[in-house]
Amino acid sequence: MSEPEIPQGSSDVTDTWQETMQAVLGVVLLLGAAAMFHFYAPATAESPQPDDLQKQVHALSQQVSQLEKEQAMPALVLNRYRNSIGYIYGVYQVGFANQPAAIRARVSGTGFLVGNGLLATNRHVAEPWYGDNEAEELMHRGATAMLESLVVFFPGSTTPVSLTPGAVSTTGDLAVLRIEDKAGVRGLAVLPLARGIALPGELVTVIGYPMGIAGMVAKSPSGIYQRLAYRHNDITAASELAALSLIRPSTTCGHLGDVVGDKLIYDAPTAHGGSGGPVFNSNAEVIGVNSAYIDGFSGGTLGFSVDALRPLIAEAEKRP
Repeated sequence: MSEPEIPQGSSDVTDTWQETMQAVLGVVLLLGAAAMFHFYAPATAESPQPDDLQKQVHALSQQVSQLEKEQAMPALVLNRYRNSIGYIYGVYQVGFANQPAAIRARVSGTGFLVGNGLLATNRHVAEPWYGDNEAEELMHRGATAMLESLVVFFPGSTTPVSLTPGAVSTTGDLAVLRIEDKAGVRGLAVLPLARGIALPGELVTVIGYPMGIAGMVAKSPSGIYQRLAYRHNDITAASELAALSLIRPSTTCGHLGDVVGDKLIYDAPTAHGGSGGPVFNSNAEVIGVNSAYIDGFSGGTLGFSVDALRPLIAEAEKRP
């Protein structure tokens, strides 16, 4: 029995159908490829390239590191330089010869080491009659001003060190005092002075002794507080605090609000007794000397740039 024959026409139709389907599939694939290119190409062009991603990650890492450094800065500068920032206490008088003193008062402030036996502070701490209208009026009439005593207590030391004049500014509230017994500060770090320009917006840390002895007594253990609370302006109270290792500076933080000439304006709070303390930037460098505050304005703490302090240091170093 012979095998049935397949009509030739049927084979031609099959071949044509296959060719048609292949052509259609080719067109579909071509259109699909075009669509995919159109859809994905813009995103690829806009998306960051590997080098850009690395730059972004590096920038973010730097920002995080800077934030961590700024957050740790108050503790860092306090731990590193605490013992080089001293509490200054003194007694002065203003009066006429052969008469009882017209003014006899105490002075309280802060100072920090800026050289071999040199202490930076404010002029109104080194010369307490500076800026005092009553004292200046008396001096205009011929009265004489003098320091009876001026000493500095450093944290970790049980005894004060005497201070003598070094150099004072004639244009701003800055001074450098000399430490009589350099052995009393041997081993203490000299604070680094910033070389760069201070810019508004920077974070700042201020260290000092706001409220003087009263401030240190207030944060003393309760037994010591009760014993010293009513004689916190007495030199014996400071000596007792020193003997108990309670000469301890305080730290406040804020932002540099403005820089006008050699004046710095910031919002780190302070009070009398904090005058003369160092103002640190986020690199643990001293950018200024704390000087005063505007009463009633929390953002109005004033300091003087270290650029104005450097000539005084140089002048004090030349003196025998």
